Amino acid sequence: MASLARARLAGRLASASRPAVFAPATLRARWIQTSADTTQLHESPSDFSQPFKVKIHEDSFRAHNCEMPELDVDVTKDELLTMYSQMQTMRRMEMAADALYKAKLIRGFCHLAIGQEAVSVGLEHGIHKDDLVITGYRCHPFAVLRGGTIVGVLGELLGRQCGMSHGKGGSMHIFTPTFFGGNGIVGAQVPVGAGLAFALKYRQKDNCSFALYGDGASNQGQVFEAFNMAKLWNLPCVFVCENNKYGMGTSAERSSMNTEYFKRGDKIPGIQVNGMDIIATRQAAAYARKWTVDDKRGPLLVEFVTYRYGGHSMSDPGTTYRSREEVQRMRSTQDPIRGLQRYIEEWGVASEQELKALDKKAKQEVDEAVEIAKASPEPSMEDFWKDVYYKGTEPPFLRGREREEVHYY
Repeated sequence: MASLARARLAGRLASASRPAVFAPATLRARWIQTSADTTQLHESPSDFSQPFKVKIHEDSFRAHNCEMPELDVDVTKDELLTMYSQMQTMRRMEMAADALYKAKLIRGFCHLAIGQEAVSVGLEHGIHKDDLVITGYRCHPFAVLRGGTIVGVLGELLGRQCGMSHGKGGSMHIFTPTFFGGNGIVGAQVPVGAGLAFALKYRQKDNCSFALYGDGASNQGQVFEAFNMAKLWNLPCVFVCENNKYGMGTSAERSSMNTEYFKRGDKIPGIQVNGMDIIATRQAAAYARKWTVDDKRGPLLVEFVTYRYGGHSMSDPGTTYRSREEVQRMRSTQDPIRGLQRYIEEWGVASEQELKALDKKAKQEVDEAVEIAKASPEPSMEDFWKDVYYKGTEPPFLRGREREEVHYY
């Protein structure tokens, strides 16, 4: 008995010396470098009206079952300044939405993309206007870049008639002819994105669809079902994972066994991209379009490693599952707008004063849009059924919460 007791004690001591395991071991991924300013100028051009060559850092891409995008790319002064202006404007718009929400002028769901501007703007500059884009609820910049307006987005958030859905859709339901939302169900947009690609192939269009989702949606079953159908039918669909490293209060490592999302497409090849360098994101988007449309090689999986500065949504402070120091470090060292600013100034494309003028213009544009949206009236009762019923067939009444509550107009 004494020997048995000693054995049990030894076992307990051995267990105490081992670290406790609270979660399943994940496949530890090597994070791609996410510095926003590692692209190098080949040589200073004598004429900025002509394209000039730059070289993206080799650690800005990783590839799975495919070749990496080219590192040497052409850029122009006009495009660099346009991308800078658009990123500044998108951030200003999201900051305005943040302020309006905190002032209780915006209610309900509101997910902002502050910190992720290089993804939306870079994607837009790498694809064609007739390509189709669909995403989840962090959708405001895509809506503007795909043909919407800042007034339309802010008006929709405020529930006003000037909104892109006439004030009846809210943050997650804004659309343009080539942008299919804004979708509130986690991961539900991915199979729809595959369906858009099917429609393009069926109609023999030389375009592709980009179906964006987050690391939090990557474990949804419908995402894998969409992968399977897209590869089975060789659809021109680019599945884009915006990996901002956190879901709704949960880090990627705590929810995914494999956090190398670009490798999770089974038979679909994939690339991982530095999502904080806009030149890298632009090049990745162009590479993906060439893969699916020009070379007709079927679907591709693209993972943009990025970072959101705010919480998952406006109801999430974003500091209970990560430190304030981490957020501040990302803001100060890897900000995508600041990275592009360094390129422009160091390469001699534009001066600090010229960029400040663009900053001022972006602020003025957003400030004016806020006032226009706030001045717009709310939808009237007569407009309630518009866009629901065929014009001229709308019912002349609206029922309330109780059967007896019937409003005629």
